Amino acid sequence: MTARLRVEGLFKSFPGVQALADVSLVVEPGEIHALLGENGAGKSTLGKIVAGVYLRDSGLIEVDGKEIGALTEARAAQLGIGIVHQEGSLVPTLSIADNVFAGRQPTKRFGQIDTREIVARTAGLLAQLGVELDPRMKVSELSSAQMQAVEICKVLSQDLKLLILDEPTAALTLTETDRLFEILKRLRASGVAIIYVSHRLAEIFALCDRVTVLKDGRLSGVRNVKDTEPNELIRLMIGREVHFQRDASPRNFGRVLLSVERLSAKPYVRNVSFDAREGEIVCLAGLVGSGRSESCETIFGARRIEGGAVSVLGSRVAFDGPWDAMAAGIGMVPEDRKDGGLFLSMDIAQNICVTILDRVSDHGVLSREKAEALADRYIGDLRIATPSARRAVGDLSGGNQQKVLLAKWLAREPAILIVDEPTRGVDVGARSEIYRILRSLAARGLALIVVSSDLPEVLTLADRIVVFADGRTVGELDGATATEEQVLKLATRFTQVSAMEAA
Repeated sequence: MTARLRVEGLFKSFPGVQALADVSLVVEPGEIHALLGENGAGKSTLGKIVAGVYLRDSGLIEVDGKEIGALTEARAAQLGIGIVHQEGSLVPTLSIADNVFAGRQPTKRFGQIDTREIVARTAGLLAQLGVELDPRMKVSELSSAQMQAVEICKVLSQDLKLLILDEPTAALTLTETDRLFEILKRLRASGVAIIYVSHRLAEIFALCDRVTVLKDGRLSGVRNVKDTEPNELIRLMIGREVHFQRDASPRNFGRVLLSVERLSAKPYVRNVSFDAREGEIVCLAGLVGSGRSESCETIFGARRIEGGAVSVLGSRVAFDGPWDAMAAGIGMVPEDRKDGGLFLSMDIAQNICVTILDRVSDHGVLSREKAEALADRYIGDLRIATPSARRAVGDLSGGNQQKVLLAKWLAREPAILIVDEPTRGVDVGARSEIYRILRSLAARGLALIVVSSDLPEVLTLADRIVVFADGRTVGELDGATATEEQVLKLATRFTQVSAMEAA
């Protein structure tokens, strides 16, 4: 059988970076082929070259046995190659339907766009994913999970032969992920070849047939999924074993630093209550859309409190904005590090010092010497991989960007640190490092509130688990004894009851 895609001896470099060096890949029709590697290993670069987003420096690309010369996005689409980008490609001011069929709108007899048809076809694609959205809604009104669903619909609307998915489930709920997997399996059965880029090993073992591992831009190994196991793939990725286990050492918790009582805020926070003590890691678990992030934003002063109370060290507080929360000793690492946390074009020192400019300035002028000295300290403490504090944050891997974002808030020396999705989009090696950092912060006496949609992560980190559903806290579990099943039962039981009441 002729391979759907064959790549041989692929090279690609960017200024100062060799992204890919002598990489080969074969994907068969009707195969889901995983692409695995650390951040910066070249996975996304390889996918973008095959999809025509980037031009290769050298190497062979064949599609269905035919060698392809210069490959542009338009040429890739003609060949039946579609890609769902990790960073998104939607136009916020256009409707969902207009985004799904951008550049390919069906027309009426006299060349007018057939709006009714694209709305109907988009509704059908959304229904396949089980997403209830009006195709006429503007993309700017959607959540990140909903945008990712639209990205997937956009690709599924094409006549596909090869589908490339780059971290497609990062913002999806468990239900949406299950439906996506069902669609991918149907596509595989129809002969579509799929390249599946993910850091989530559980997804690879549940879905994929073979896996190609990249390390530092080079081919590290190819395995049949049924003939390998997670530790072997981790060794191929990073050259060592990584174990994600709970810290079983005795923990002593101090005073209650943060207390939240019956908190409500528009539009998603309805009745939230929990405490966080010195030295404790409290994980907020629940499905995407359950109100965890919105509750944290309310605590941090980014949303107006409609009811209930927030107390710090026993004193009730009323924040007019995040600056008040920061002054009270609260820091918040946001979910989206690129849009909400970092200045990608600025260097590491500038990013780390942005919350404490008064401490690294002389008479109102930033002191590069002070800024870089502080940054160097955190580069060492957090093991940020960089040649210097002057490197642009946008040039770092996702894991190292996340460490810079942590450093930015640690520089303020908060007593309470909220961390929203700490390992989203980072590889297993960086994940292990971030767990180490969070545990060390708790050991120093910080109260940590961690929002995570990754249940194994919650069970690995949490001293206590607070479960959310429909904007409410619906239960608490001991992190040492809790199971995934217990968390999911709490998270879904209340959601099902709310849906029945609404009906």
